[in-house]
Amino acid sequence: MLILAATPIGNLADASPRLIEAMVESKFIAAEDTRSLLKLANSLGVKLNARLFSLHEHNEGDRLNQILEIAQTEPVLVVSDAGMPTVSDPGFMLVRAAVEAKIEVTVIPGPSAVLSALAVSGLPTDRFTFEGFLPRKQGDRRKMFSSLSREPRTMVFFESPHRILESLEDAVLLLGGDRAATVSRELTKKFEHTERGTLKDLVEWAKSEPKGEMVLVIAGAQVAEVQVADLVEQVLALLADGAKLKEAVAEIASAAGASKSDLYQLVLERRKADNNLG
Repeated sequence: MLILAATPIGNLADASPRLIEAMVESKFIAAEDTRSLLKLANSLGVKLNARLFSLHEHNEGDRLNQILEIAQTEPVLVVSDAGMPTVSDPGFMLVRAAVEAKIEVTVIPGPSAVLSALAVSGLPTDRFTFEGFLPRKQGDRRKMFSSLSREPRTMVFFESPHRILESLEDAVLLLGGDRAATVSRELTKKFEHTERGTLKDLVEWAKSEPKGEMVLVIAGAQVAEVQVADLVEQVLALLADGAKLKEAVAEIASAAGASKSDLYQLVLERRKADNNLG
């Protein structure tokens, strides 16, 4: 059996009794960083009696067979440094291999930065998509935002403090400055804070160089935004076929009953963004 266990994302008091019990009783523990696990155990007053294995992004493929062989006959506890294993943390390859090998996989639920930030955002929670860490390179990041410009669900991203300003500026460029969003930092810790507003508002806030690991939550596109985006795509398709910009805009705007000047400006912004991506 594999037991996936969520660990605190900041506040040690969030460690569940089940997690502590599993740490005490486990004979085998696979941890993202064994040093972090030992520090957590010491902070919780837990004495580990387990054989420890490191399981991180650089060695997960090499560790699979060793851990699966043990899991055939013994429970193996799997933990990451913070939060749930496999969720933007190591463990997915191991779980997939365990499922294929008919090894039972169970879970000890607990803290989640994704759900915590979503819950306090004040944005719709009935449907959402988790996109993980934003790409480090600007071009890749802009491509991601561009691909999500018509996503109707609330979107959740992880980001580091030294890139949050650039990421918010890219979001404004590709999603629009008026899109509602929040940034939650230091979740469950003493200086926990959630900044709310539009993406443009958050850009100004981020210029103050806030610290701490961050979760960015952005509202999904409204129906009107999706429709406008479709009109832009239709104009771009006509341009690709050789049509002139003004004529293409006039044709699509007239058919849709939309403003020619507004659509013209949106097409220019889209072409500028696409050029920046290149």
